[in-house]
This record gives sequence, C-alpha cells and structure tokens, in this order.
Amino acid sequence: MTYTERDAWEQHYGEGKGWRRLGERERHLFAEHVPVPEGGGRALDVGCGTGELAAHLAGIGYSVDAVDFADSALARAREEHAGIEGVRWLELDIERGDPALLHAEGYDLITMRLAYPFLTDRGRIIRGLGERLRGGGTLVVITPVVENTPAERRGIALDEDELTLLGAGWETVERLDADGLAFLVLRGPCPPATRAVEKRPTIGHALTGALAVVTDDAGRVLLGRSTRGMLELPGGKTTGPEDFAAAAVRELAEETGLMADLSDAFVVTMLVDDSHGVPRLTAVVRITAWTGTLSNPEPDKFNRWEFFDLHALACVGDMFAPAAIAIDSVWPGVIPDLPPVVSYPIAAERPPVPGEPDEAARLRQAMAQMVIDGGWAPSEPVRDALRTVPRHRFAPEATLADAYDGSDRSVITRRDDTGRAISSVSAAWLQADMLESLRLRPGAIVYEAGSGGYNAELIAHAAGPNGRVVSVDIDPWVVRRTRAFLTEAGSGAVSVVEGDAALGAPANLVPRGGFDGSMITYNCWDVAPAWRDQLAEGGHLVLPLSIHGYTRAVTLQRRGDVLHARNWTVCGFVRDRGVATRPSLVLTFTDGRVQVHVHDGPPPQSEGLEEALHAERHELPTGVLLPGKSPYDTLQIYATTTLPGACALTCDRATDTPLLAPGAEHLPALVAEGSLAYLTCVPRHQGATPQESRHEFVVWSHGPAGPAMAERLAQCVRDWDQHIRPTGYPQMTVHPAATPDHDLPADGVVVDKTASRLVFQWPTPPPAQHPQAAALTGGDRV
Repeated sequence: MTYTERDAWEQHYGEGKGWRRLGERERHLFAEHVPVPEGGGRALDVGCGTGELAAHLAGIGYSVDAVDFADSALARAREEHAGIEGVRWLELDIERGDPALLHAEGYDLITMRLAYPFLTDRGRIIRGLGERLRGGGTLVVITPVVENTPAERRGIALDEDELTLLGAGWETVERLDADGLAFLVLRGPCPPATRAVEKRPTIGHALTGALAVVTDDAGRVLLGRSTRGMLELPGGKTTGPEDFAAAAVRELAEETGLMADLSDAFVVTMLVDDSHGVPRLTAVVRITAWTGTLSNPEPDKFNRWEFFDLHALACVGDMFAPAAIAIDSVWPGVIPDLPPVVSYPIAAERPPVPGEPDEAARLRQAMAQMVIDGGWAPSEPVRDALRTVPRHRFAPEATLADAYDGSDRSVITRRDDTGRAISSVSAAWLQADMLESLRLRPGAIVYEAGSGGYNAELIAHAAGPNGRVVSVDIDPWVVRRTRAFLTEAGSGAVSVVEGDAALGAPANLVPRGGFDGSMITYNCWDVAPAWRDQLAEGGHLVLPLSIHGYTRAVTLQRRGDVLHARNWTVCGFVRDRGVATRPSLVLTFTDGRVQVHVHDGPPPQSEGLEEALHAERHELPTGVLLPGKSPYDTLQIYATTTLPGACALTCDRATDTPLLAPGAEHLPALVAEGSLAYLTCVPRHQGATPQESRHEFVVWSHGPAGPAMAERLAQCVRDWDQHIRPTGYPQMTVHPAATPDHDLPADGVVVDKTASRLVFQWPTPPPAQHPQAAALTGGDRV
C-alpha cells in the first residue's frame, strides 16, 4: 500500500478495495473543531477515494469539491453516494494537474484523509492548499502515525519529525487522536521566512564542491530535506581530479537516483565564501535534462526529496546557505535577504530549460484573451507573443495567478531601501499597447530602456525570427537577473547591457541607420537626445512621459530632428534613474497634511498659503457634468499646459478632517499669490448604473486670489468640455532643447524640459482672457 502511481491506484479501487472507514471519533472531531460556518460553507476533500468523507461533509452542510486522480475511485464514489447532494466529484491530480476546476474564491475547510503520506512534494502541496483557504479557514489532515502502525505498513505512516514538518508554517496546530490516527487541525498559514544557514564546522584548509540545480517538467526546483533539519540542493565535495560538472552529476545520482548526462550539465557560476572561517569554492551546475525516478538512496542524510515552486522559496524555513545562493544565481530575487557572496558568472553557452505546469499555459491563454478582448492587441504578432512568451518565468517570485493577472496589476520585482518600487513587470495590456505602437516590421531591431526580460521577449517574438532587441538597464542586479532569466527561458534574440539607458545603446550595438523602434519602460521626465538620435527615420519611440506630473505612454515618430506624437495612453511606471532623473519640487504645508508638487515650470508664489488653507474656502461650480467612469485624462494635460502655476496636490487622508476635498489628488490645481485653486468632482446624481450617474467639476479655492484663480480654472474646464473633450489629445511635437522660438510651431504652448521642448497645439488657443495667460500665445512657455 505504498504505491503512488496512478495505475496502481486505478487497480486498487477497480478491484473493490478501499480504506479504513470513517469512524465515529472522526465525525465527532469534525463537529467539535470545524463546525459548518453559519449559512453553509465550502469544503475541498483532497484524495477523496470512494467519497465517504466528502459525503459526510455534504451531509452536515458543506458544499464539497471531492477530488481524486483515480477514475475508478470517482466512479465508485458517484455510485455509492448517488443520493448525496452538494458534492462535485472531480478528477484532479493535486500534485501535477491544473486546478482550473477548483473554486477561485477558496474554501472554508480543506481535508486530506489518509492521503498525505503518498504525496511526493508534501511541502509544496500543503502550502498550496493553505493558499486556497478563505480567511479563518481550516486544513484538516488525518493520517496514520508510526507508533500505531505495524512495521510492514509504516510506509504509509508519519513519524514525529514528519508530523512536526507538516505543522510548520501554521499559526495554530492542534493534534487530536482519532482512534490511533493523528487528526491535525491547522489554521492560519504563515510559512516561515527562508533563512540561509550553515552546517557544523568542518576540518580542512579549503572546501570545493558542486551543487546541482534541477527542475522538473513544471519548472519546479529539486530540494532535499536533510537530517540536519534544512533544505539542500543535490551536491557535495569534488573527488580527486573530478571536474565540477561531473561531481554534480555523480552527486545527483547518489543522493536522488536521478541520472543526467555530462553533456546536459553546465557550470553557470562559481561562488566564493567561507564556512566557519574555512574558504569555500562552490560550482553551481545547471542540469538541463535528466532521467529516472526520484528516490532517496541515502536515508541517513535526507528524509526526502521534493520539487518546490519557485514563488514559494522565500518562505521555506532553513536552507543550506550555498544552496540558497546557488538558487539565487539561477533565479535572482526568489530568495530575499541572502548573505553576501562573491560570485563569478560563467558565460557558458547552454540551451534554455523548458518546463511549466499546465496551469501556467491555461492562465497565459486567459490573460492573452483578456488583453485581446480589451482591444489592446489587434495585430496577430502581438497576440501570438502574449500567448507564447512565458511571463511567469520572468517573475518567478510571483504566484502563477499574480503573474498572469490580466488586469491593471504589475508584478513588483525590486524595491529600494524606502520600499519604493524600482523595477517591475508591467501590466500585460499596457505592454501590448506599447508594443502595438511600435508598429514593427518583421526582422525589426529594437532598443529597450529598462530591463526585465519579459517585455524584451514580447518585442523579439513580435519582430519575428530575425528580430533583435538591445535592452539597457542601470541596475547591475536587474541586468544579472534579466540575463539569468533569458538564459533559462529566452529566445536568444535579446542582448542585455548594463548602463544608463538615457544615454542610449553602446555604439557597436546600434544598427546602421538606427533602431527600427525604441521602447522606454520607466517614467521619464524628459526625452533623452540619444533616443531620438539612435532612432531610424520614420521609426517610433514609445515612452511613459511625465507632463506636469501626469504620465502618458506617448508614441513619437521621428521626422528629422523632430518627434511627432501619434498615440497617447494613460499609464504609470517606476521612476527613472541616472543622469535624466529630475525630482519634483515639493512644498509642505499644515504640518505635512497638504503637499504641493511642482513637476514642470518655476516655483509658485506660495507665501501666505499656510494661512490661506485655514481660512474660508470658496466653491465654484463649473456646470460641466460627467457621466460615471467617463475619462478626463485630456483635461489633466490641457489644464496644466495652458494655465500658469499648475501643480499637483497630495493630502493626508488619515486625519478626521482632511483639508482638501476628495479627489483633489487626481485633478489639476493652481498656486499663485499665496492662494490655491483646485478641481474636485462632486456627485450630483446617483443612477442605477455608473453611466447613469452624474458628477460635476467644482473648483474649490483658498486665499485672497483664490476666487479669481478659481474662475480661470473653471473656464478652462468649460473650454475643455466644449473644444478638447470631443477631439482628444492635441498635436504635439518634441524638439531639441536648442531650437529657437521662431522655429517652433505657431500658436503652440511650450513645456520646456532640460533636453527637449514639447509643443502642444490644442484645437483652440489657450484662453487669452485669463489675466495671467494673456501673453501665453504663439510658443510661450508654461
């Protein structure tokens, strides 16, 4: 009864065999310790067999999903419990199958009766089940224990060490007795943070060894739970003149029973550190293919071997320090807070390593379809890239569900010391939209500023077999990580360079005539000259450009030295770093409760604003009504580029009496003469649907000049409603900073940056009747 293969179980149940019957003591413990939630609950019975427990749970009020991988078990369950309502009998291999049929909203109770000892990857499965629990949910594991099991059947029982491991990572573990079975009630999954630890001190002048990094066909990494109480990679010391790759292959076979050919073993990094003061040199050997059946030939050294999801490696408890660092060399970032080590990456040519679970393929297709249905990917090359490139392999620290979230969610991959995101995998719809805006032809060569791997591979895939991408990033860690992921899962069409991306690509990587397209993947205050200079005539540059603090992904087409705007998309990205970085001016008032942010233009006349914020507030309705969820993104750009003193506001909303009206942070504001005027959106009619609801733009103002400023801002909103809102974004051109005024388009509004001059040609001239804007015509500056 220690078999784990599906065929053996099919035969077991097909021959009419079963398991120990559900006892009265077990029924009593369920009733006492996991009563049905008020109004009913949802339960998942894993390894349901012939369904006795599932039927019992349904009988006491649960809606039950009962899963097993043996058809013969499920057939008997349906037959023996035909009169039971509230049970879905589902065929699912909980270790290898795609859990698409399980309820996405989770379960109040998950049970595993007499099945846990048969799992191969026990830790991974228990963690995954914990992630499926609703808040306050419970996992119940019922299992034989060694002390109550005859010696010949102890292969299906757990000893005390295994029981301790089973309960690790849960806030509460209650162990009860069910007539000799352990009845474990686990609540509050909280996997322990991974900690790099050392073994006992060794004797010698130096240590040399090799560690094998092995993954299964789902991309999970092999780790052993050693008798020392830590997780380890296969590996050990070298013997005599043995090379590192050969040592890794030998140790893999000796410790796990898996066989690899030396031609499939690649030394990828050499690690240099010390163990209790003894110098240590460790080779990280990536095994790209293997055969055999996973076993445990050395039980005196290891309790068991199992494959772990990469996203779970941050919370697995103690791990042998060289193993943790070796994993980081292949998948940088999956294990945080590792000790420092000197590493020497080896530029060895090796093939990508395939492997992903069925769930990843399904979620990728669903994400692609969501993006396509949203209208963000009209072309077949971009659609095919979304369906093909494995996004999760460039964000291994994220769960599959998070990696393939097709909504606005990005995956943060790096933060600075303040917690601010500085690197991420952007939302899929935005990547598709920017990629479409490049308008690539087959074989295009593209420049990417800001690396990560996934976006570059999307570009390369859309550009076809002869396409190529040059990606530059200023962060050495991001570059190392991107190169590692491209080696694991890339196409070979992406080159990654460490450098300030605002300076462009190295000259030797710039194609003759320039790049066919360029994509900037971080928030830019300015348009770097190198991006224009290295772009081919007629080529497209797509970048998230900050205009008075509002970011738009703008598509610019090169015509000589001038870039012409072709498309605008509202977006948000991590901030730029390097020579082009320009922090905004921040003025703080009322003890930090109100902040004024000036992103473009000179500092405002703010003397007296502190007193004004505490004085009487004036309210001026604009008369402009907006249906619910209607966009007003063009208003943000129009108001801030045509009105002097434009700025943005933030307010402390944690106080009981915030000084600014709700929504002020998202709409334009003016500061001048010690006064403030800002827009807000006030509900006027609550309809049955958002589209039937109505909101009005209202200007609130403070200070002596507030009413006059409010009138200017209100008139701007009315002009926008009449002239801009129906037509959308303006014609915009980007000129070199040295361009004189007389060479700029007439009747344009100019926003001057350090390296460029942005000229906006709105459908109607800026309102000259505004006293402070009377002179702002014909290429004047804001």
